[in-house]
Amino acid sequence: MLNIEQFEKIACQLRRDIIRMTALAGSGHPGGSLSAVDFLTVLYFHVLNHKPSEPSWEERDRVIYSKAHITPAIYSVLARAGYFDPKELETFRKLHSRLQGHPAKNKNLPGIEISGGSLGQGLSVAVGLALGLRDKKKLGLTKSNRIPFVYSINGDGEMEEGNIWEGIMSAGHYKIENLIAIVDKNSLQIDGWVKDVMNIDPLPDKFAAFNWHVIECDGHNYNEILAAFEKARELKDKPKVIIAHTTKGKGISFMENGVEWHGKAPKKEQALQALKELGADPTLEIESEPIFAPVG
Repeated sequence: MLNIEQFEKIACQLRRDIIRMTALAGSGHPGGSLSAVDFLTVLYFHVLNHKPSEPSWEERDRVIYSKAHITPAIYSVLARAGYFDPKELETFRKLHSRLQGHPAKNKNLPGIEISGGSLGQGLSVAVGLALGLRDKKKLGLTKSNRIPFVYSINGDGEMEEGNIWEGIMSAGHYKIENLIAIVDKNSLQIDGWVKDVMNIDPLPDKFAAFNWHVIECDGHNYNEILAAFEKARELKDKPKVIIAHTTKGKGISFMENGVEWHGKAPKKEQALQALKELGADPTLEIESEPIFAPVG
């Protein structure tokens, strides 16, 4: 297992990528990408059962992005985990690039399970996928001795969507224990504070009422994140949700808790300042330094 220092090094690289990608493209969603970096680092470099060199491996765990607009984080973690060359990150949001503003399955980008973009839909896809994988094993239609986990990455803003709660209700009803949802609870959405736009709290009580195991953690504390994933994989008989309390724009002083950074790219001068805060050379060129290989 990687140590905390190694997780921090990977996360720092992802944050540098996010800044560079959005600055080069002149568009994108840096705020929510930065808040998700730390739990995505643990997920891809410690938790997932996956083979980046064989992205269609039948026994792989699946990651479904319901919060799919955080493509700067998605593409960076995939590239750094070995799914494709990190230099391709420089093509983010460019014409004909595989790295579109929202993930597109038809672009044949390894590591992308479904197209995404419309908030509130990914969790229902994850419910159906997890149920199918569970029943496929029960019916003896696979040679594997394990049922793959399905991870749904959700934002707290999309918890306001009605179809999210239909998915939550279905997962609890069918007791889909191989489903793990992660809610990036950074408390902000495009229109402001979630509590002001449409309050979703008490979120833990609501999930519990729908027959889910509920785990909460500091989404930037690696010890807590590791413990949360370990507990989620061990709990049985119900779907599990990890509510990760995070900070939008985490790691960049002038972006933290700034609603304006939901969907605004940094200007060159801002990007260079952010990179300096991250200890990187003041250049927008994507770094291609070696990084630790993920488990699996």
